[in-house]
Amino acid sequence: MRVESVDFFYVSMPVITLEGDGSQDALLVRVRAGGYEGWGECEASPLTSIAAFVTPPSHGACQPVSAAVLGERIDSPEDISAISTRVKRMSMDLLQAPHTFSGIEIALWDLLGIARGEPVWRLLGFDRPHAKTAYASALFGADPQETFRKGRAFAERGFRAVKFGWGPFGAGTTADDVEQLAAAREAIGWGSRLFVDAGQIWADDPAAALSRVAALEKMNAEWIEEPFGPLQFAESARLAGALSTVGVAAGEASHSEEMAYLLMEHAAVSFVQIDAGRIGGIGPSARVAQRALSRGVTYVNHTFTSHLALAASLAPYAGIAQFDLSEFPAEPKSVAHDITADHLPLVDGRVTLGDAPGLGIRVDLDAIGRYERVVEIVIDGQPVYTSASVEVAA
Repeated sequence: MRVESVDFFYVSMPVITLEGDGSQDALLVRVRAGGYEGWGECEASPLTSIAAFVTPPSHGACQPVSAAVLGERIDSPEDISAISTRVKRMSMDLLQAPHTFSGIEIALWDLLGIARGEPVWRLLGFDRPHAKTAYASALFGADPQETFRKGRAFAERGFRAVKFGWGPFGAGTTADDVEQLAAAREAIGWGSRLFVDAGQIWADDPAAALSRVAALEKMNAEWIEEPFGPLQFAESARLAGALSTVGVAAGEASHSEEMAYLLMEHAAVSFVQIDAGRIGGIGPSARVAQRALSRGVTYVNHTFTSHLALAASLAPYAGIAQFDLSEFPAEPKSVAHDITADHLPLVDGRVTLGDAPGLGIRVDLDAIGRYERVVEIVIDGQPVYTSASVEVAA
C-alpha cells in the first residue's frame, strides 16, 4: 500500500475561551491507502498544523510535511518509522512539523491495524492490554467550593483518582492554594489518589513552587505536574529534591522523544507524561515508555481531548503492567466528546483498550459536519488547500 491522501478536519466549539481547556477544538486527520482509511488527531493549533502540511518549501530541510508522506509505502510498522525519519529530515526547520505529523502517524497506525485486522497495541508487540487506573482530569474550580463540588461528582462517577490543574492554582497566595488542595482532598476522600497540575505557573518564580511543598505533602498529592517550563531541568530537579512524598511530573510539552529523554535524565521527574498527538505519534511514545521502564520512571499518557486521542495515547504502553495510570478527560467540551462514535468505558475506575482492529474508535462524521470550520489557504491568488467536506469523508 502507498499513502494516497491525507485530509484534515478542523472542528471547534462556536466560541473559544481562554481557560486552560484544550478540548475546545481539534484537528482530525484521515489517511487513505490501499482501500483502507485510518484516523488520528493532532494535539496542536489546527490552522498552523494544516499550514505545515501544505506550505511551499523554503529549502531542502524546510519542506512541507506532505512531501515526506504522500506516496510513501505503508505495509508495516517499519514503514511508519521510515516516514517519520523522512519528515524529521525534510521538515527539519519547520517547527510545527512534529505536531502535524503526530496526527498523521497515529492515523497510519490505525490504518495499518485495520488492514491487518489487529489492534494497534498488538502491532506494538504486546500480548494483551492492561487496565489502567483512570484519573479524572479537570480544571480547578474558581474557588474551593467549586473544586469540592467537582471532586465529589468525580467520586460519584466511580473515579478513584483525580487530577486538578490550572484555573486559579498558583496565581494567588500559598494560602489560596492550600484551601484549593484541602477542598480537593476532602471531596475525593483520603482513599483516592490526588494529582496536581500547576501548568508551568512558576516558571519565573521557583521559590513559589517550594512554598507549596508542605501543603502538597500534607494533602498526600502524588505529583506536582509541570511546575516550570519544559526545559527548566535544574529548577525541576531542585524542587524534586525538596519533596519527600510527592513526585515531579512533566513531559506533555515534549515535541520529540529526545526532549522526553532529557527530562528523565536531568529534571529528576518521577513521572513522564507523553502526548502522542504532540511528540510525533505512537511510535515515539512507545519508545519513551520503554526508556521510562528501564530508568524506573513512571510513564503516563497525556490526553485532554477526544477518545480517539485517548486510545492513541494508551496504545504505546497498553501492555506494560507496571504503568498503571491513565489520564481520562473528565469534563471535555462537547466537540471533543461528539467527534467519536465510540468511547472507552470506565469500569470500576479503570480504563482499558479493546481488541478491535486499529485504535478501535470510530469518528462521527455527522458531528464533524456540525463542528467543522472551513479553511482555504491561498498563495498568489491560487488555493493550495481547501478543507475536505463531510461528503468527501463519508
